Amino acid sequence: MAIWALVTGASEGLGREFAILAAQSGFDVILTARQEDKLQTLSHELQRAYHVSVVVLPADLADPEAAERLWRDASNGRQIGILINNAGLGRNGHFADDTNWPRETASISVNVVAATILMKRAVAHMLEQGSGRVLNVASTAAFMPGPHMAVYHATKAYMLSLSEAVATELRGTGVSVTALCPGPTETAFFDADNAVRATLITKLGMAPAQSVAAAGWAAMERGKRVKVTGVSNMVFANLPRFAPRTLVAWIAQIFLKRRG
Repeated sequence: MAIWALVTGASEGLGREFAILAAQSGFDVILTARQEDKLQTLSHELQRAYHVSVVVLPADLADPEAAERLWRDASNGRQIGILINNAGLGRNGHFADDTNWPRETASISVNVVAATILMKRAVAHMLEQGSGRVLNVASTAAFMPGPHMAVYHATKAYMLSLSEAVATELRGTGVSVTALCPGPTETAFFDADNAVRATLITKLGMAPAQSVAAAGWAAMERGKRVKVTGVSNMVFANLPRFAPRTLVAWIAQIFLKRRG
């Protein structure tokens, strides 16, 4: 029976790179995101280059019912061996600014609710099969509070905590969960809705999506629980262990506040 990889947020950036890695590894691939045209283009590319089967299932995971619907359609008659929980949204702005709220509620729906539903369904499915791997794309944001991106950082902290907890529950089952925690990465994330490039943290440079995805995929294959990419990101991720949290939040604010 064919083994499938389900990749969310697959239309571009990290999701696109993960889909390519899945196809290169011989998995049939299920692509999902909001932009069906980009998914169809990627589907044709994967089929031509790697001779795998590809299914396109457009979905807006900000819709509370979309994740359950996506899982039903994706798993219908298929064995899902890999789930890449990559879809994510963020917003840069003052927490009290109510104009941010629609984007922030969508971020919670995508980053927390949909990711949790898909992970829960996938883990149960994989346990029945006796094997499987889940890769949750978190962030170095998971390790610290993020003034001006407070909701986004909170959602990634949730995903890191969930991943580590479930990974422990699954020990010895043949099913693994990996949390990938990159720093700023060259994707469309920083172009959308004021999750902007005009911050110090992005001006210092961003890692290529291809290298970040490759590191995450390798960590997932090894069953590693948490993967932080890059030396500087390791420093940021470990800062809360050695500095007062008030100081950590102040430093994060310097890097996250918009500058023009």
